[in-house]
Amino acid sequence: MAKATHSITRSFAAHAILAAYTLIALFPVAVIIINSFKSRKAIFRSPLSLPDQETFSLIGYETVLAQGDFFLYFQNSLIVTVASLFFVLLFGAMAAFALSEYRFRGNSLMGLYLALGIMIPIRLGTVAILKLMVASGLVNTLTALILVYTAQGLPLAIFILSEFMRQLSADLKDAGRIDGLSEYRIFLRLVLPLVRPAMATVAVFTMIPIWNDLWFPLILAPAEETKTITLGAQVFIGQFVTNWNAVLSALSLAILPVLVLYVIFSRQLIRGITAGAVK
Repeated sequence: MAKATHSITRSFAAHAILAAYTLIALFPVAVIIINSFKSRKAIFRSPLSLPDQETFSLIGYETVLAQGDFFLYFQNSLIVTVASLFFVLLFGAMAAFALSEYRFRGNSLMGLYLALGIMIPIRLGTVAILKLMVASGLVNTLTALILVYTAQGLPLAIFILSEFMRQLSADLKDAGRIDGLSEYRIFLRLVLPLVRPAMATVAVFTMIPIWNDLWFPLILAPAEETKTITLGAQVFIGQFVTNWNAVLSALSLAILPVLVLYVIFSRQLIRGITAGAVK
């Protein structure tokens, strides 16, 4: 009886902590979305109240769609994010398969070297990256952002995927080799389907920093035709006057792709996180 009571207490405490963390994490998002549907005066007068008949206004969304080239910014962000995710997952899975499957001299050192990219922020090399992009003629191109974000996401992708691939049955892969499958077919047909939860986890953890990043678009691609959605939102922030309706509306629209990605991959993401915790 005492054990059951203790277990219930621990479970209640854990759920209470998780609920509190969820409320804290969602509070800024809720404030942004709520205030994007209110007039400017209502935003400053009662920022935490819900919009009503008196305060409801779509002026922010109208301004974003009319003044700012929102669809171009959204398209640029989508291209950069999708392309970066594709290369991170492709090259990360291939490198993780090589590190987990093959034993060669320097295997452990190579894994450690790649893991250092998780601990060292890529922003420390901003000056060197900018010089390299200038020399390559890639400034004010989406290619520059894709290359940087791919390099930024690879260390975490390799680290997570290699840990999952080490847990796969060697007998399954050996059976494929006996049946005449090449290493590429083993990788594509046997390994990748089994690490889908890990791939979804990597995709979510990689997409969010890319989609929300302001640093590299501001430095490498500040031109009007290459602005991302986060950089495009800065159009409504002036030195003396800031159009908060438009800023909040742009940010609310920018949140949608992240929510859609989470809804699509939520089951795989939870499976990947819980499987990693068990390991």
